[in-house]
Amino acid sequence: MNRRKLLKTAAVGTILAAASACSKDSDNSNKVSNKSTGKIEWKMVTTWPKNFPGLGTGAQRIADNITNMSEGQLTVKLYAAGELVPAFESFDAVRQETAHMSHGASYYWINKNKSTPFFAAVPGGLTAQEHNAWIHYGGGQELWDELYAEFNVKGFLGGNSGVQMGGWFKNRIETLNDFKGLKMRMPGLGAEVINRMGATAVALPGGEIMPALESGAIDATEWVGPWNDLAFGFYKVANNYYGPGFHEPGTHTECIVNKTAYDKLPKYLQNIVEHACVSENNRMLSEFTYANNVAQKKLINLGVNISNFPADVYKEMFNISNEVVAETASAGDINKRIYESWSKFKNEARERAPFAEQGYMARRG
Repeated sequence: MNRRKLLKTAAVGTILAAASACSKDSDNSNKVSNKSTGKIEWKMVTTWPKNFPGLGTGAQRIADNITNMSEGQLTVKLYAAGELVPAFESFDAVRQETAHMSHGASYYWINKNKSTPFFAAVPGGLTAQEHNAWIHYGGGQELWDELYAEFNVKGFLGGNSGVQMGGWFKNRIETLNDFKGLKMRMPGLGAEVINRMGATAVALPGGEIMPALESGAIDATEWVGPWNDLAFGFYKVANNYYGPGFHEPGTHTECIVNKTAYDKLPKYLQNIVEHACVSENNRMLSEFTYANNVAQKKLINLGVNISNFPADVYKEMFNISNEVVAETASAGDINKRIYESWSKFKNEARERAPFAEQGYMARRG
C-alpha cells in the first residue's frame, strides 16, 4: 500500500470514528438531557370540597396551568379535602412533603403562628386590591416568606373571593345582645372578635358547615359570599343573611409549596409555579365578582332576608377588631414587624381611599 493510499484510508477511518463518536455523544447527550429534564410529579391538596365553585375549581386551574405551561415537565395532581389528607391537615402535609402543594387560606394556620391570617384577611383589614399591593410592593411577600420559612414552605397568592358576607343566622341580629351565647362558625382572628362579643366561635372546614348548621351544633355561620353560600344551601336552614362582613374584606387564598421541593426546581419551573398562582389570583376575583352578583339575585328570589348589621353592631365589631389585630404584634419579633408593615400600609391606603375607589363609589350611587 503506497503512502497516499495509506493516508486516504486513515482519513476515512478517522471520519468514521468521529461520526461514530458524535453519534454516541448525541445519544449520551439525549440521555443526560432526558434525565436532567425528567418529568416531575407533584401532589396538591386543598381545604375545599372537590370541584367546589371558585375555590376548588380555582385550585384545579392552578394545577392544570402548571402542568400545561411546563408541557408536562411538572405535573400537578389535585386532591380535594379528605381525599389524601383532611382539610385542616393540608399545611402539615406540605411541610412534611406528604404533598408538595396546598391551596387554602392562611388564617386556618393561626395555631402555627398568630400572624398567619395577615396573608389571607384580618378583621377590619385590607381590600383585595390593597392586599395585592401590600404583598407585591409593600413588603408583605418578604415577611410572608420569612414567616413560612420556619415551616419549610413558601406561600403565593392563589385567588381572592372579594369582600365576604357577614354570615347566615337563624335569628335576626338587631342588637349587640343577639350575639351573646351564639355558636358561630368563624375562622382566624374574626373568631376572637365574636368571642369577645359574647358568642362562641367554632372552627369548621367548608364541607362540615352545613351538617353542623342543620343539627344545631352551630346557630350561625359565615363562609364566603352569595355564590359559594348558595351552592352549600345555607338559606334552607338560616334565612337571615348579613353583609358585608367585618372579618374578611378581601380574602386571599394561598397556594403554598414545600420549600425544599420548590428550591430543587429549575428556575423556569419556579417561574411557572409563581405565574400560575398570580394568574389565578386575578382570575378568581373576577369570577367571584361576577358570580356573586348573579347569585345574590337568586337568593333574593328564594326569599332570603339580606341586610346590613345595625350601625352599633358594626361599630363594636370594628372597635374589637382593631384591638385583636394589634395584639398580634406582641407574639414575637416577626409578628411585630408584620403588624407594623401591614398597619403602615393600611393607614396610607385609608388616606388615599376618599380620592380613589371609595370616594368614587360613594358618589356613583
